[in-house]
Amino acid sequence: MKLVVGLGNPGKKYEGTRHNVGFEVLQALAKRHAAPVPKSKFNGQLTEIGVRGEKLMLLSPLTYMNKSGNSVRPAFDFYKLTLEDVLIVCDDFNLPLAKLRLKGKGSAGGQNGLADVIQKLGSNEVPRLRIGIGAPREGADVAGYVLSNFAKAEKPEMDLCVEQAASVVEDWASQGLTYAMNQYNA
Repeated sequence: MKLVVGLGNPGKKYEGTRHNVGFEVLQALAKRHAAPVPKSKFNGQLTEIGVRGEKLMLLSPLTYMNKSGNSVRPAFDFYKLTLEDVLIVCDDFNLPLAKLRLKGKGSAGGQNGLADVIQKLGSNEVPRLRIGIGAPREGADVAGYVLSNFAKAEKPEMDLCVEQAASVVEDWASQGLTYAMNQYNA
């Protein structure tokens, strides 16, 4: 069993924002695999899918981004997982729009939700799939930028990126981190 966590903020107000791309990837996976309706568990929404014989628990924390670890840690403990069995899917404004980067460990790189997960799990050796949302303009408010919607011109590229990110998750789950990194990291 593996745990895939899509980071984002709950509520209609945040739907479609750059910061919620992690939620969108989990929604794409749930749709692809006809997942059951999510249940409230671990301070989040949880559902289950099967990918090539591997059971994946899809968790969308409802704790707001900066407290994502408060959802991830209880699920991690409940399922008695190792760090290698967890994948965090999140936005990254340090990556160009629609660029994917899969890594097995590292810093949070300014992503506060990932930072909270790392802190709550006590290790930075947590696999993560970062999704490029593009950088804010010079001098722009970063919080305002990540909470903004994608421009109309960016939306088709991001829709494709979300689908590709779902494929990365499937390959990570069934073929392993190294295989998926070799396939998708350019």
